[in-house]
Amino acid sequence: MSEAEQGPEIDADDAEGGDELYEHHRIVVDRGQELLRIDKFLLHRLGNTSRNKVQEAIRAEAVHVNGQVVKPNYRIKPLDTITVTLPEPPRTGNVVPEPMDLDIPYEDADLLIVNKPPGMVVHPAFGHWQGTLVNGLAHHLANLPTGRNGEIRPGLVHRIDKDTSGLLVIGKTEFAMTHLSLQFFHHTIRRRYVALVWGTPKEAKGTVQGHIGRSIRDRKVQAVYPGGEQGKAAVTHYEVLRSYGPVTLISCVLETGRTHQIRAHMQYLGHPLFNDATYGGNRIRVGPNTASYRAFVENTFQLLPRQALHAQSLGFVQPTTNEELFFEAELPADFAAALAKWEGYAAQ
Repeated sequence: MSEAEQGPEIDADDAEGGDELYEHHRIVVDRGQELLRIDKFLLHRLGNTSRNKVQEAIRAEAVHVNGQVVKPNYRIKPLDTITVTLPEPPRTGNVVPEPMDLDIPYEDADLLIVNKPPGMVVHPAFGHWQGTLVNGLAHHLANLPTGRNGEIRPGLVHRIDKDTSGLLVIGKTEFAMTHLSLQFFHHTIRRRYVALVWGTPKEAKGTVQGHIGRSIRDRKVQAVYPGGEQGKAAVTHYEVLRSYGPVTLISCVLETGRTHQIRAHMQYLGHPLFNDATYGGNRIRVGPNTASYRAFVENTFQLLPRQALHAQSLGFVQPTTNEELFFEAELPADFAAALAKWEGYAAQ
C-alpha cells in the first residue's frame, strides 16, 4: 500500500499559489514480495519517475527503509516500510524559453537564488503560459531539468504568490532538487517574510496554528480550520517589528508552506495584509473616519497595489558542499514607499 503527501495541485486559476513542491511516499512492501533491488522496486512502484530520479533520491538520502538510509543495492524484503521524498512530479506542457532580466543574487553548479519581483507568475498555467519565472529560467539555464516529452521540470521546489515579492531557490540538477525538497519536507529550510497588516496583534510575538484548505464558499480562497476538520496542518510564527497605529509591520517565519499561508493565517487573527484584495485587506480596516485619512490610505494603496508581503530571507544547506547558505533581499520599491508613507503618518 502507498500513501503520498503532496503540495496542492496547480489549478488553472491558482497557478501562483505558494507551497512547497515535493511529493512524499510511504510504501509498506507486500508479504509476498520477492527480494529486489530498491531502485528497481521504486522505479516500477512510483509513477512519473525515472531510474536517474530514483538513484539521485537514494544518493540524497531521501529514501529510507524502516527508518534507515539505504544504498541503491539494498534488496527490499516483505513488510519493509519505505519512505521517499521527491521533487514535484512532471507536469504536461511546453516551456517556451524567454529572455528576461532576472535578479539572481547567487548561483552555483547546483542551484540559484532568484529575487522575484511582484507581479510575476512563477509557474506556467492557463492564462499565464508566457512571461513566468519558469520561462525566464528556461532561457537562463540551457540545462534546466525541463524534462522530456514535453514535461515541465522547471527546477522549482517551492513557489510564492504572483503579487508577493522575494526569494526563491531553484534546483539545477535532479540531486539538488531532491536534496532541497527533503529539507522542505523536514522543515529545516529557514524562511522569513515581512508583512504589513491592518491593526496590531495583541501579543508582540505569537504562533498561529490552524489547518489551511480551500474555502467551501470560494475555491480561490484558503480558509483556516482550527479544529483540523479540513485542509493541512499549518504553523506560522510572527513578531511585531514596528507599529504605525492603524497598521503594523510584522515578520513571519514559516514551519509549513501552505498556499496563501501567511495571508490566510493573518486574516484569521483579524489582521489581514494591507491591500490584500483576496482576504479583505484592500479596504480601510482601522483608523479615523475622516476624508483626509481615507485619501491617505487610498494614495498608499496606489503606491503598493498588491498585498504587502515580501519573502525577505532564505536559509538552507547547499546540497553538494553541505555549507549553510543564507540570503536576504531588500524590500522592493513599492513596499518601501508604502512604509515611508506610514512612517510619516506615525510621526504626525
